[in-house]
Amino acid sequence: MIKNISNLGDAALYCDFGKEINKETNTQVIKYFKGIQKENIEGINNLTPSYNKLIISFDLRKKNFKDLKKQIENLEIDESESLKNKKVKVPVCSDESFSLDIKRLEEKLKIKRDAIYEKFFNKEFFCYMTGFIAGMPFLGDLDKGMRAKRLETPRVKVPKGSIGLTEQFANIYTYESPGGWNIIGNTPLNIFDSAKELEPNLINPGDTVIFNEISMNEYKNYYD
Repeated sequence: MIKNISNLGDAALYCDFGKEINKETNTQVIKYFKGIQKENIEGINNLTPSYNKLIISFDLRKKNFKDLKKQIENLEIDESESLKNKKVKVPVCSDESFSLDIKRLEEKLKIKRDAIYEKFFNKEFFCYMTGFIAGMPFLGDLDKGMRAKRLETPRVKVPKGSIGLTEQFANIYTYESPGGWNIIGNTPLNIFDSAKELEPNLINPGDTVIFNEISMNEYKNYYD
C-alpha cells in the first residue's frame, strides 16, 4: 500500500511505500507499476520502480500533479493477488578468472569459498528492480551470512556478465561498467538485448532468478 504521494520536481510524482526493503513491500510497488501501465493513463511519460518507491514522470501539457495524484489514489489494485512472473535460470562460471573477489569475501565473511557458493547456487532470488545500467537486475535476498559491503575502491571496469554481491543483494552486469560490487562469477547468458525493442530485459521486477554453476568448458561453448 502507498504510504504517501508527493511531488518530485515539476513533472514527476513520488509514491512512497515505506522504509522497509523486502519482498513484500517491493511486490506492492510492482503491482502498482503494472496496474498503472495497464490503465494507460494519458500524460504519463515514464514509470520507475525501485525497492520501495515508484516515480511517475508526466507531461505538464497533459496532466498536473493534483489530478494525477487523485487518479493514483483511486486506482483499484488487488494487493492480495499473486504476481504472475517468470522463473529465469542463470548459468554462472565461478572459475578463478571470473571470481575476482572470492578471496576478499572469504576473509570478510570468514567462510570458505565452497560454503559461499553453496549458499548462492540453486537458491531463489527475487528481482526487486532493474537499473543503474540498462537491464541490470537487483536480486534479493542473500543469506545473512553472505552479506558484505562494497569494495573500498570501485573498479573502473567490471566485465559484462559479472555476478556481483553487496549487502543483501546480487546483481548481473549487463554491460562492461564501473562498479564496486564483490564479483564471484560470470554468466554467458545475455541478460539485456537492445535489439529486442519491446522486451529487451531477460529479467524484470517480480521475476524469480536461480543461479546454477557451470564449468569453464560449458561457459565457452554455451551458445554452440
